[in-house]
Amino acid sequence: MSIAQLRAFHSVATAGGFSQAAREIAISQPTLSGQVRQLEQLSGTTLFERRQRGVELTAEGEALFEVTRRLFEAEAEARTLLKDDMNRLGGHLRVVADGAFHSVPIIRHLNGKRPRLTFSLAVANSERVIAHLLEYRADVGVTACLAADPRLHLEPLLESRMGAFVSRDHQWTGRDHLVMKDLQDQPFVMRERGSRTRAVFEENLAQHDVGLGQIMEVSTQEGVREAAAAGFGIGISADIEFGHDSRLHFLPILDADILLIEYVTCLAERRRLPLVRDFFESAADLYGSISPRAARSPAGPEAA
Repeated sequence: MSIAQLRAFHSVATAGGFSQAAREIAISQPTLSGQVRQLEQLSGTTLFERRQRGVELTAEGEALFEVTRRLFEAEAEARTLLKDDMNRLGGHLRVVADGAFHSVPIIRHLNGKRPRLTFSLAVANSERVIAHLLEYRADVGVTACLAADPRLHLEPLLESRMGAFVSRDHQWTGRDHLVMKDLQDQPFVMRERGSRTRAVFEENLAQHDVGLGQIMEVSTQEGVREAAAAGFGIGISADIEFGHDSRLHFLPILDADILLIEYVTCLAERRRLPLVRDFFESAADLYGSISPRAARSPAGPEAA
């Protein structure tokens, strides 16, 4: 077998299909398919189950994927470590976060250290942030999901309290705070399940034995804001993430005792890569609540 065949297999396994893999590594699909087919023929093993939409790894394919993952991660790490000082002023970092509020300042600070830095930022719910990392679709993440997974390296960033927000014409705009019992039977607009903000809010509801009224689910926090501003219900946000929106009135919930904690995270095997390490150090520089030298290990199944 050749390294090209192994790389072709790894690309298809990572992308979940031949077409997507061919686009990502910029070769023709027939060439890619041919390399994978040759690998299967040489080994006498079926590595993929071909489906109408994409592929699924067989048991043998899963075992090989574990090997190629380590192989190409080691290759990438070696390449990074061997770059000269000029290249270390840049690099490309794939960031995934459950919001832009915390992640963009970290990237901006990192950009001061690495003026040639390029990056991509994907925003997803806390559950999907972890999935992106485990699927090798991101290098670092910012999330409120403390995932009990030994493959991940996590460090606490900061903590915040829960608050509600309502449209400016809501009856509560004259108030400066709420308590949990105020929320009984009220209509709400919330993120889909998988959002850690929603999960922490529901933990507070259960703690205070509060039941909500009708719930409208919206897939993005921006959508929640728009729906709340239009009067469809009350929205929920961490206090430090709310920002300013003249259409909305924010109300801290004084007895919401379960806090929302944000973490910076990456795959444990990638934490020593210079660019990833610099991201963690930039987070520590900005927020001061984490140490890039002392990892916080997940203590239990707190993932949303």
